[in-house]
Amino acid sequence: MSTVTNVVSAVFWGVLVLSVLVFVHEGGHYLAARALRVRATEFFLGLPCRVKLSRRSRKVGTEFGVTPLLLGGYTRICGMEGADDELLAPALALVMERGRVRADAVARELGVDEDRAYGLLATLCDWASIRPYYDPDLGETPGQSTYPAAFETLSRDGRGLTEYDRDHDFSLPGYTEAGAPHELGSTPEEFLARERSRTYQGVGFLKRVAMLVAGSLVNVVLAFLIVTCAFMVRGTDYVPNVSTLGGVSQGSLAEQAGLVAGDHVTSVAGEPVDTWEGLVGAVRASLERGEDFAISYERDGVAREVTIDLPEGQEVDEIGVLAPVETYYPSLPEAAGATLDYAGQVAGYVAQLIQPAHTMEVLDQSSSIVGISAMAAEAASSGAYTLMMFAAVISMSLGFMNLLPVPPFDGGKILIELIQLVIRRPLSVRALNFLNLLGMAFIVFVFVVVLRNDILRFVIG
Repeated sequence: MSTVTNVVSAVFWGVLVLSVLVFVHEGGHYLAARALRVRATEFFLGLPCRVKLSRRSRKVGTEFGVTPLLLGGYTRICGMEGADDELLAPALALVMERGRVRADAVARELGVDEDRAYGLLATLCDWASIRPYYDPDLGETPGQSTYPAAFETLSRDGRGLTEYDRDHDFSLPGYTEAGAPHELGSTPEEFLARERSRTYQGVGFLKRVAMLVAGSLVNVVLAFLIVTCAFMVRGTDYVPNVSTLGGVSQGSLAEQAGLVAGDHVTSVAGEPVDTWEGLVGAVRASLERGEDFAISYERDGVAREVTIDLPEGQEVDEIGVLAPVETYYPSLPEAAGATLDYAGQVAGYVAQLIQPAHTMEVLDQSSSIVGISAMAAEAASSGAYTLMMFAAVISMSLGFMNLLPVPPFDGGKILIELIQLVIRRPLSVRALNFLNLLGMAFIVFVFVVVLRNDILRFVIG
């Protein structure tokens, strides 16, 4: 029964910690997109699933919710999918002119096959410029796995802004409801350019990178705040270099001689001591001689002396005195500095993962979701403080891991953005698929190795 309980506890705490941290990560992407006036249609706790509990915000248009697959989170930023096509402008103009139109009608009007028409409309849906129309008379439902037969306009104010755009005001003259025609007020190409400017693809290089970095940045900042606050509130234990006893081991020679915590040792075997290092050195020298020796000390201001009786014919390497431990509470600058040093160590450690000479060394010390779950349960059993510190460590590691230049990590996407900036054109679909394939192969390799390590460490023992 205890085994079942341990497994359930590990699964619960592992899922909770990872879900919260990934949700926070995705929150960084979402907030950056909103700040940069890029449309974002969904923000969920949990992985994408047809079954969900959600609510659409009237203010920002985003659908917020939760799914049963509680192992992370996701946000849909407009313009990160779909392919560019010279027929996007006339396709959008056609939907705006009619309010609602079938995909086969778009194909006929533009002189293309239905597959291309659906591709155009899917891209415009990804931009949140139009939306699918699910006709109940045709048995279509929003939860279906395919697009419906028709697509329609979104609600727009007099300036052409949708519910996903900041500063929209549906009370202004010119408002049109979803499914109703809406005048472009410009050429189809100009209208498409305005729509594109509110998507990931339509903003500049720096803004795209900012959205990609934001997720990892939030993870690192969260970990930084937790660790810094922990340093300040809980402090740091250290051993002061004084010759005062911090404790005495039960049943030890020191206890038998009558020494107790708080005794201030002044000499060992006639050798004066006033530091912990000096005390340890003098005791070690006396033990090596193998002879009984005296310890002089002060207790409550009174000088006293005891003799350490060494057992005959036995080699002794300690007498059982323990060092004093005090707690230092650092200031905010000191705590922040210590956290920065720690963050640098984590970043350096993660960076070694893509250095062939150190990859296996790093993987041997890393954990998969199995190990993280087991450690999360152990941390939770130790108390809220330990669990928070564990979550901070995972959050910081997650943040730096996502910045590795490996697709489909955020760092891999940044690498692709840099390549496209240098060559001044988008990479071909073939090149993107090749890079993503290489990245996925690396990720699978890492997952298999760390999972094997965790099974040997936590399951087999």
